Amino acid sequence: MKQQYAVIVLFALIVASSLTSLGSYRSTSQRVSEDMNRALAITMLEQQSDVISQDTIRTFNSHLQIAELRGKATLAVDTRGRQFKAYAQCSEATIFSLSDQRPAALLWMLTGLWVMFVWYRRPKPEPALMLAGTKYGGLTFSESKGKFYAADGNEVQLTPMQHQLMEMFFHSPSHCLSKVEICDALWPKKPDASDTLYTLIRRLKPVIEQHSNLKIESDRSKAYRLTIK
Repeated sequence: MKQQYAVIVLFALIVASSLTSLGSYRSTSQRVSEDMNRALAITMLEQQSDVISQDTIRTFNSHLQIAELRGKATLAVDTRGRQFKAYAQCSEATIFSLSDQRPAALLWMLTGLWVMFVWYRRPKPEPALMLAGTKYGGLTFSESKGKFYAADGNEVQLTPMQHQLMEMFFHSPSHCLSKVEICDALWPKKPDASDTLYTLIRRLKPVIEQHSNLKIESDRSKAYRLTIK
Protein backbone atom coordinates (compact mmCIF):
# COMPACT_ATOMS: atom_id res chain seq x y z
CA MET A 1 0.00 0.00 0.00
CA LYS A 2 1.29 3.45 -0.91
CA GLN A 3 2.26 5.67 2.00
CA GLN A 4 -0.16 8.46 1.09
CA TYR A 5 -3.11 6.07 1.16
CA ALA A 6 -2.05 4.76 4.57
CA VAL A 7 -1.89 8.32 5.91
CA ILE A 8 -5.33 9.13 4.47
CA VAL A 9 -6.87 6.06 6.15
CA LEU A 10 -5.13 6.93 9.43
CA PHE A 11 -6.39 10.52 9.28
CA ALA A 12 -9.93 9.31 8.53
CA LEU A 13 -9.85 6.94 11.51
CA ILE A 14 -8.59 9.68 13.84
CA VAL A 15 -11.29 12.11 12.66
CA ALA A 16 -14.02 9.45 12.96
CA SER A 17 -12.86 8.49 16.47
CA SER A 18 -12.72 12.11 17.63
CA LEU A 19 -16.12 13.03 16.16
CA THR A 20 -17.75 9.93 17.62
CA SER A 21 -16.35 10.68 21.09
CA LEU A 22 -17.32 14.35 20.89
CA GLY A 23 -20.80 13.53 19.61
CA SER A 24 -21.44 11.14 22.49
CA TYR A 25 -20.15 13.71 24.99
CA ARG A 26 -22.37 16.49 23.63
CA SER A 27 -25.43 14.25 23.56
CA THR A 28 -24.84 13.18 27.16
CA SER A 29 -24.17 16.79 28.22
CA GLN A 30 -27.53 17.86 26.84
CA ARG A 31 -29.32 14.95 28.52
CA VAL A 32 -27.62 15.67 31.86
CA SER A 33 -28.45 19.39 31.63
CA GLU A 34 -32.12 18.67 30.92
CA ASP A 35 -32.33 16.20 33.81
CA MET A 36 -30.67 18.58 36.30
CA ASN A 37 -32.83 21.55 35.26
CA ARG A 38 -36.01 19.47 35.52
CA ALA A 39 -35.03 18.14 38.96
CA LEU A 40 -34.14 21.63 40.17
CA ALA A 41 -37.42 23.10 38.92
CA ILE A 42 -39.43 20.40 40.73
CA THR A 43 -37.34 20.84 43.90
CA MET A 44 -37.77 24.61 44.06
CA LEU A 45 -41.48 24.28 43.33
CA GLU A 46 -41.92 21.78 46.16
CA GLN A 47 -39.76 23.72 48.58
CA GLN A 48 -41.33 27.12 47.84
CA SER A 49 -38.30 28.81 49.37
CA ASP A 50 -35.17 30.56 48.14
CA VAL A 51 -32.94 28.91 50.71
CA ILE A 52 -30.61 26.11 49.58
CA SER A 53 -30.22 23.63 52.41
CA GLN A 54 -29.25 19.99 52.88
CA ASP A 55 -32.93 19.09 52.46
CA THR A 56 -32.96 20.96 49.14
CA ILE A 57 -29.98 18.95 47.93
CA ARG A 58 -31.51 15.65 49.06
CA THR A 59 -34.80 16.51 47.34
CA PHE A 60 -32.93 17.58 44.21
CA ASN A 61 -31.02 14.29 44.08
CA SER A 62 -34.21 12.28 44.56
CA HIS A 63 -35.74 13.89 41.46
CA LEU A 64 -32.75 13.14 39.23
CA GLN A 65 -33.66 10.46 36.70
CA ILE A 66 -30.02 9.72 35.89
CA ALA A 67 -29.02 7.75 38.97
CA GLU A 68 -25.30 8.24 38.34
CA LEU A 69 -25.74 12.01 38.80
CA ARG A 70 -26.94 11.70 42.39
CA GLY A 71 -24.25 12.97 44.70
CA LYS A 72 -22.19 14.34 41.78
CA ALA A 73 -24.44 17.18 40.59
CA THR A 74 -24.22 20.35 42.65
CA LEU A 75 -26.46 23.37 43.20
CA ALA A 76 -25.17 26.92 42.87
CA VAL A 77 -26.81 30.25 43.62
CA ASP A 78 -26.30 33.39 41.52
CA THR A 79 -26.13 36.34 43.94
CA ARG A 80 -25.17 38.96 41.38
CA GLY A 81 -28.74 39.96 40.54
CA ARG A 82 -31.60 41.05 42.73
CA GLN A 83 -33.63 37.96 41.96
CA PHE A 84 -32.77 34.58 43.40
CA LYS A 85 -31.39 32.20 40.79
CA ALA A 86 -30.30 28.65 41.39
CA TYR A 87 -28.33 26.52 38.96
CA ALA A 88 -27.55 22.82 38.76
CA GLN A 89 -24.17 21.81 37.44
CA CYS A 90 -21.67 18.95 37.29
CA SER A 91 -18.10 18.49 36.15
CA GLU A 92 -17.02 17.68 32.59
CA ALA A 93 -15.40 14.52 33.91
CA THR A 94 -18.77 13.35 35.23
CA ILE A 95 -20.43 14.01 31.87
CA PHE A 96 -17.65 12.18 30.06
CA SER A 97 -17.95 9.18 32.41
CA LEU A 98 -21.70 9.04 31.69
CA SER A 99 -21.30 9.23 27.92
CA ASP A 100 -21.14 6.06 25.87
CA GLN A 101 -17.55 6.03 24.63
CA ARG A 102 -17.58 2.40 23.49
CA PRO A 103 -17.97 3.17 19.75
CA ALA A 104 -15.21 5.78 19.97
CA ALA A 105 -13.01 3.36 21.93
CA LEU A 106 -13.51 0.74 19.23
CA LEU A 107 -12.51 3.24 16.54
CA TRP A 108 -9.44 4.29 18.55
CA MET A 109 -8.51 0.62 18.88
CA LEU A 110 -8.85 0.20 15.10
CA THR A 111 -6.67 3.31 14.68
CA GLY A 112 -3.98 1.77 16.87
CA LEU A 113 -4.17 -1.53 14.98
CA TRP A 114 -3.90 0.34 11.68
CA VAL A 115 -0.79 2.18 12.90
CA MET A 116 0.80 -1.15 13.90
CA PHE A 117 -0.19 -2.72 10.55
CA VAL A 118 1.31 0.16 8.55
CA TRP A 119 4.45 0.08 10.68
CA TYR A 120 4.81 -3.67 10.18
CA ARG A 121 4.24 -3.40 6.41
CA ARG A 122 6.62 -0.48 5.93
CA PRO A 123 9.40 -1.06 3.38
CA LYS A 124 12.37 -2.55 5.16
CA PRO A 125 15.78 -1.71 3.72
CA GLU A 126 17.97 -4.65 2.86
CA PRO A 127 21.44 -4.70 4.38
CA ALA A 128 23.95 -3.73 1.73
CA LEU A 129 26.11 -6.77 2.42
CA MET A 130 23.24 -9.13 1.63
CA LEU A 131 22.33 -7.51 -1.67
CA ALA A 132 23.29 -9.59 -4.65
CA GLY A 133 24.03 -7.76 -7.86
CA THR A 134 26.49 -5.53 -9.67
CA LYS A 135 28.34 -3.19 -7.30
CA TYR A 136 30.15 -0.05 -8.30
CA GLY A 137 31.13 3.05 -6.33
CA GLY A 138 28.92 2.23 -3.34
CA LEU A 139 25.90 1.56 -5.56
CA THR A 140 24.39 -1.88 -6.12
CA PHE A 141 22.14 -2.91 -8.98
CA SER A 142 20.04 -5.94 -8.10
CA GLU A 143 19.26 -7.88 -11.27
CA SER A 144 16.56 -9.94 -9.55
CA LYS A 145 14.73 -6.91 -8.17
CA GLY A 146 15.58 -4.53 -10.99
CA LYS A 147 16.44 -1.78 -8.49
CA PHE A 148 19.41 0.29 -7.39
CA TYR A 149 20.45 0.36 -3.73
CA ALA A 150 22.74 2.68 -1.80
CA ALA A 151 25.44 1.41 0.57
CA ASP A 152 23.03 1.57 3.54
CA GLY A 153 20.63 -0.82 1.79
CA ASN A 154 17.98 1.78 0.96
CA GLU A 155 16.55 1.84 -2.54
CA VAL A 156 17.61 4.78 -4.70
CA GLN A 157 14.50 6.39 -6.14
CA LEU A 158 14.91 6.98 -9.88
CA THR A 159 12.53 7.94 -12.66
CA PRO A 160 12.01 5.25 -15.33
CA MET A 161 14.31 7.09 -17.76
CA GLN A 162 17.00 7.65 -15.12
CA HIS A 163 16.77 3.99 -14.16
CA GLN A 164 17.21 2.87 -17.77
CA LEU A 165 20.25 5.07 -18.24
CA MET A 166 21.86 3.83 -15.02
CA GLU A 167 21.32 0.25 -16.15
CA MET A 168 23.15 1.07 -19.36
CA PHE A 169 26.05 2.54 -17.39
CA PHE A 170 26.24 -0.54 -15.15
CA HIS A 171 26.04 -2.98 -18.06
CA SER A 172 28.81 -1.20 -19.91
CA PRO A 173 32.24 -2.74 -19.07
CA SER A 174 33.87 0.71 -19.12
CA HIS A 175 30.84 2.48 -17.58
CA CYS A 176 31.11 4.84 -20.52
CA LEU A 177 28.37 5.58 -23.06
CA SER A 178 28.43 7.72 -26.15
CA LYS A 179 25.81 10.37 -26.71
CA VAL A 180 24.59 8.60 -29.83
CA GLU A 181 24.39 5.27 -27.99
CA ILE A 182 22.23 6.77 -25.24
CA CYS A 183 19.91 8.68 -27.57
CA ASP A 184 19.38 5.66 -29.84
CA ALA A 185 18.46 3.52 -26.83
CA LEU A 186 16.24 5.99 -24.97
CA TRP A 187 14.72 8.04 -27.81
CA PRO A 188 15.03 5.94 -31.00
CA LYS A 189 12.36 7.89 -32.89
CA LYS A 190 13.60 11.36 -31.97
CA PRO A 191 15.86 12.98 -34.61
CA ASP A 192 17.78 15.12 -32.13
CA ALA A 193 17.52 14.32 -28.43
CA SER A 194 20.52 16.39 -27.32
CA ASP A 195 18.54 18.77 -25.13
CA THR A 196 16.50 15.95 -23.63
CA LEU A 197 19.67 14.01 -22.82
CA TYR A 198 21.29 17.08 -21.27
CA THR A 199 18.25 17.56 -19.00
CA LEU A 200 18.24 13.88 -18.04
CA ILE A 201 21.94 13.91 -17.12
CA ARG A 202 21.59 17.20 -15.20
CA ARG A 203 18.79 15.83 -13.05
CA LEU A 204 20.43 12.44 -12.55
CA LYS A 205 23.78 13.78 -11.33
CA PRO A 206 22.69 15.05 -7.87
CA VAL A 207 20.72 11.86 -7.20
CA ILE A 208 23.72 9.63 -7.92
CA GLU A 209 26.16 11.82 -6.00
CA GLN A 210 23.85 11.90 -2.98
CA HIS A 211 23.52 8.11 -2.68
CA SER A 212 26.96 6.89 -3.80
CA ASN A 213 30.60 7.71 -4.44
CA LEU A 214 29.89 8.05 -8.15
CA LYS A 215 29.66 11.00 -10.48
CA ILE A 216 28.82 11.45 -14.15
CA GLU A 217 31.49 13.11 -16.27
CA SER A 218 31.04 14.53 -19.75
CA ASP A 219 33.56 14.13 -22.57
CA ARG A 220 32.86 17.25 -24.62
CA SER A 221 29.18 16.23 -24.64
CA LYS A 222 30.08 13.36 -26.99
CA ALA A 223 30.14 10.70 -24.29
CA TYR A 224 29.29 10.30 -20.63
CA ARG A 225 31.21 8.27 -18.09
CA LEU A 226 30.15 6.98 -14.67
CA THR A 227 33.23 7.30 -12.47
CA ILE A 228 34.18 7.00 -8.81
CA LYS A 229 34.84 10.31 -7.09
